[in-house]
Amino acid sequence: MARVSQEHLDARRRQIIDGAARCFARDGFHGTSMQGVLKEVGLSAGAVYRYFSGKEDLIAAIADEAFTSIRLAFQEAADATPPPTPDVLLGRVLRGLFSGEVCGLDGRQFAALIVQVWSETLRNERLAATFDDGFSTMRVVWADVVEGYRKAGIMRADVPADHVARAMMAAAQGFFAQMALFGDAEPEVLENGLRGLMSMDLQKIG
Repeated sequence: MARVSQEHLDARRRQIIDGAARCFARDGFHGTSMQGVLKEVGLSAGAVYRYFSGKEDLIAAIADEAFTSIRLAFQEAADATPPPTPDVLLGRVLRGLFSGEVCGLDGRQFAALIVQVWSETLRNERLAATFDDGFSTMRVVWADVVEGYRKAGIMRADVPADHVARAMMAAAQGFFAQMALFGDAEPEVLENGLRGLMSMDLQKIG
């Protein structure tokens, strides 16, 4: 019997993950059955179960890929010296994430999947552990970005770097929620909004 190449195995796994991600984004984790996934990807149960033990395993794999994609996107965008300002950084990363490169999903589908992952972490310990690890890593990445701003002399140093990092992460998370719920937000909306906030002249306040 001819051996199956690693390239074929990777492509088949990719096919299953992308199909399952479309199901989850469209119908939700609890509204999606393994039968629905099989129909979406056009494969037999045996072919799918060769790679994943069931729906929970698929959810974990997709969540891990989504978290990794987000972390790497921010890390890559932040590697410049000095890093891009928050408006440019967030806009650049979100445009990349919503380009269809993650699980083959469009912007609103990807945002819907991320919001569902957040919700699922409240009941799924395995997913919660993945999310906690990803969130902790992201805080470090963003704190490094803040330090880059400070070294460049473009950010004040009297606010803890972690607090600034979490505020910027919250802006990105809020954008994901708006995109998932309303679908009328584009990365430029957040980018322009942040630019407007950053332009405030604090000396004129008070």
